[in-house]
Amino acid sequence: MGRIMAIDYGQKRVGLAVTDPDRIIANGLATKHVKDLMAFLKDYIARENVDCIVVGEPRDMKNMASDASRFIEPFVKKLQKQFPAIRVDRMDERFTSQMAFQTMIDAGLGRKSRQNKELVDTISATLILQSYMEQQRHLSNRN
Repeated sequence: MGRIMAIDYGQKRVGLAVTDPDRIIANGLATKHVKDLMAFLKDYIARENVDCIVVGEPRDMKNMASDASRFIEPFVKKLQKQFPAIRVDRMDERFTSQMAFQTMIDAGLGRKSRQNKELVDTISATLILQSYMEQQRHLSNRN
């Protein structure tokens, strides 16, 4: 069984998280600039067994695709073309940035650390991955 990777895709930066090989724990991996992302993914996937990539899906309060979808959809298509053997799933990412910020406060991080947008992106990707893992466990328990 391979790892699951989550991507919180933004216009400038991309937060990444990954499970352990047994898919028990979600861990923040990195934050990369958009232009460096594909090279990073190729290198990481060449070294690690990744079975699934989960990309955050921006939705509005009416559960419709948000404006950010216009730059995420082309990325998802490129990802599927680059890694055809890896399943690509989508996961609702509403409120992950706010939850990441709250997580930083709860962890006792100071104001300066909380302003680190790269850290927010990595935590957001980790939250997306945790939500996905919980959803998959729920679905497997129903069957």
